Amino acid sequence: MSDNTPHNDHPSAADAPNASQQSQQNSSGLQGDPSPEELEAALAANQAESQDALASLQADLAILQAKNTDLSEQYLRAQADMQNTRRRAEDEISKARKYAVESFAESLLPVTDSLEAGLAITDATPEQIREGAQATLRQLKSALERNKVLEINPAAGTKFDPHQHQAISVVPAPEGAPQGPNTVVNVLQKGYLISERVLRPALVTVTASA
Repeated sequence: MSDNTPHNDHPSAADAPNASQQSQQNSSGLQGDPSPEELEAALAANQAESQDALASLQADLAILQAKNTDLSEQYLRAQADMQNTRRRAEDEISKARKYAVESFAESLLPVTDSLEAGLAITDATPEQIREGAQATLRQLKSALERNKVLEINPAAGTKFDPHQHQAISVVPAPEGAPQGPNTVVNVLQKGYLISERVLRPALVTVTASA
């Protein structure tokens, strides 16, 4: 007795593999673990990059060390130059003071000679003594002026200057006098400047302030 039941040669939908599973399997096969050759190539590339970075850092370090050495040498030279400059300045100041005193002393020697010559004359008349004293005074003033020692001798009516004058007394302004208040009436003792610095103020009498 023959079987009239029809046979289906094609697999059923249940028996067919899922398309999504096949795609995942294929993808998994393509994205598998890297091969030893790939790992070795990646490691070699990393080592090359590290060596390049190290070489660059070593080059930068050498440049910085060279700059540091150069700056240190410049600093040492600057220090030495500064010390030499200070030493030369001190020597020049010392020499200036020494030779300034020598120059001043040398300018006073003629005054000493004149005084000794005048005192050596035992029978000099008063007129001769006076003339000798005047000549010696001129020599002394000339010596002082050459060494920048100048008189402070304000004329009557000069405005009182507290930087150069010292008031010894105050008097009322004379009636009808042209000078106003705080002006010099007369000089009791001359003052002196040395290189524009007051060596001694002039002692003066001044008129009262208004």
